[in-house]
Amino acid sequence: MIKNILKGMVIGIANIIPGVSGGTMMVAMGIYDKLIHCITHLFSEFKKSVKFVLPIGIGMVLGIVLLSQLIGLMFEHFPIQTNLLFIGLILGGLPAIYSKVKGQTIRPGHIAAFLVFFCLVVGMAAVGEVDKAGSALTFSVLNCLILFLVGVIAAATMVIPGVSGSMVLMLLGYYNSIIDTINQVVDSLISFDINGIVQGVLLLIPFGIGVVIGIFAIAKLVEIIFKKFPQYAYWAIIGLIVASPFAIVMVNDFSGINVVSVLTGIVALVVGVMIALKLGKE
Repeated sequence: MIKNILKGMVIGIANIIPGVSGGTMMVAMGIYDKLIHCITHLFSEFKKSVKFVLPIGIGMVLGIVLLSQLIGLMFEHFPIQTNLLFIGLILGGLPAIYSKVKGQTIRPGHIAAFLVFFCLVVGMAAVGEVDKAGSALTFSVLNCLILFLVGVIAAATMVIPGVSGSMVLMLLGYYNSIIDTINQVVDSLISFDINGIVQGVLLLIPFGIGVVIGIFAIAKLVEIIFKKFPQYAYWAIIGLIVASPFAIVMVNDFSGINVVSVLTGIVALVVGVMIALKLGKE
């Protein structure tokens, strides 16, 4: 259970970082196929599915709530090392997914799937950030409805390997607002500000409901694709994974590069690969 909570924390953190895909981290942690199966068979295999999904879900919540501010500080003070750490986490999952297609005949359709999804991720990164500053959210029926729809869209993209849910939130213009709301709830909990907690939770509940519905909707579609076109699906995921490091470099600032940051960044990259390989083992 502890190992799955740690995997969930890595996935949760990935989902709040622009350019990093939570779905890719699911692949890197070696749980993507099983997680999709458990989500789509939650009611028919309830006990088994909950036993697997619950610790991962707990880890994701802990990663987002407890570490969002820490990750923000890491990106502020050590952007190169932090980005390379996550690139390492992504690349560390590549051997596991490549083993699914190793030894199989590579067809033109497989190459096309790889290229299409590689270009999709790089193209999204090239669009750039829309939500630069964000705006404070206030509780209203309209905002709750909007946050629900944003949650559905964001969750659907979070489940797809290689597609950054946080980047999609940026393109929708709600990334900073939601992160600020999460941090507001955490700060309110620390200071026992009941009013702040209630205001933040009331905004996060419709977003959370949308996330849950979006995950269930896209998970069923992903399961069908893997069942009918497994090799095409795996080559598409490989394209998404290979493109992810390029997307991270494109959407983040590497201007402060120097010898020390390069050397420590390489160490962070290796550490990320080793963590992914370790957590990816069943």
